[in-house]
Amino acid sequence: MAGEVVVDALPYIDQGYDEPGVREAAMAMVEEETRRYRPTKNYLEHLPPLNLTSFETEMMRNEFERMQQRLPMDVLSMKRYELPPPPAGKMTDIAAWNECVENSMAQLEHQATRISNLDLMLEYGCEAWKSYLELLVKCVSQAQKQVQALRKEIQEINWQRKNMQMQGGEKLKKLEAMWVGLVSKNYEIEQACVQLEKEIAENGID
Repeated sequence: MAGEVVVDALPYIDQGYDEPGVREAAMAMVEEETRRYRPTKNYLEHLPPLNLTSFETEMMRNEFERMQQRLPMDVLSMKRYELPPPPAGKMTDIAAWNECVENSMAQLEHQATRISNLDLMLEYGCEAWKSYLELLVKCVSQAQKQVQALRKEIQEINWQRKNMQMQGGEKLKKLEAMWVGLVSKNYEIEQACVQLEKEIAENGID
């Protein structure tokens, strides 16, 4: 394949990685290669531009602007819960009193709704939380199963890699032993030839 890189290394077989200077030499080679490597292309140009404000709401934008301007946060308004009487100049105004009564009725209805919500929460809140927690437990269980499957797959890959390297290491050892044996035999043959040539020369045999 064009551009295919064959890594000539067997980490489970090779020795000498822990010797002094080996790591420094490897890091020097990496740094030297990174100095020579100059990207000439934007690898992200095929992606759309990043939109950092796509999830912002109007309230979030206003809050971000307030924080950038270092303005204090508005205090919680309690005006909707107040029941003020008519102003001093309108104490005899029926319309002003009607408005105050309507406000008090609205506040009373709000409080009644809150009480109803609290009653509903007391009755069904526990069950709702139980359902939510059961869902969370299922999600955690699924995630743990996925993690276990990935760890098992990683372990299987590492085992296969080690097994292949051990088999390759045995073959390399056998080939190295054969090579040493052949070199030794060649040396013995050369020595025998030299000895024969010497004997021939001494005996004067043509």
